Amino acid sequence: MEEIKTFIDSIHPMSDSDWELFSSKLHKEQLNKNSNLIKIGEVENYLSFISEGIVRFYIPQAENDLTFGFLFENQFVTAYDSFITQSPSHYQIETLTKTTLWRISFKDLQEVYKETTSGNIIGRRMAENMFLIKSKREISLLNKTAEERYLDLFLERPKLLKQIPLKYIASYIGVTPQALSRIRKRII
Repeated sequence: MEEIKTFIDSIHPMSDSDWELFSSKLHKEQLNKNSNLIKIGEVENYLSFISEGIVRFYIPQAENDLTFGFLFENQFVTAYDSFITQSPSHYQIETLTKTTLWRISFKDLQEVYKETTSGNIIGRRMAENMFLIKSKREISLLNKTAEERYLDLFLERPKLLKQIPLKYIASYIGVTPQALSRIRKRII
């Protein structure tokens, strides 16, 4: 649980009493590889902190899933649009590796926002961060080539990238697995 405290303190330090309330609402969950955090049509009820592991966001398709995001350890994960509106999700989230999460429910997070002085500040900064990640992804899809998107992903997470199946990376950068293979050959 110390990793989540360190992460939150880097956003905005929490007082001991605020941390005590927040941490009392967290529960630890360990998931195997290929476990679903949420499926299409389910309402997201948790904000989770990835202590260990990798997850992907995707829309299932008959032939190839459309992967549109990856998150790694020391990041928060949620189907945020479903979480804040408490409406059904339009996509799925699954683990790509064995994953350890610290989770807080929607109801408990609302209590933390109401009862703490720092909860709203941290929540706002996390929402701003999620917006920036989404914005960066959209701009990348509009302004960069598939090769540039692959290189960006490789430079950001070189070791972890080796744990993600190539078909998911190809989908994420918007190409077929065969096109990704050609990109990788050109780079080498």
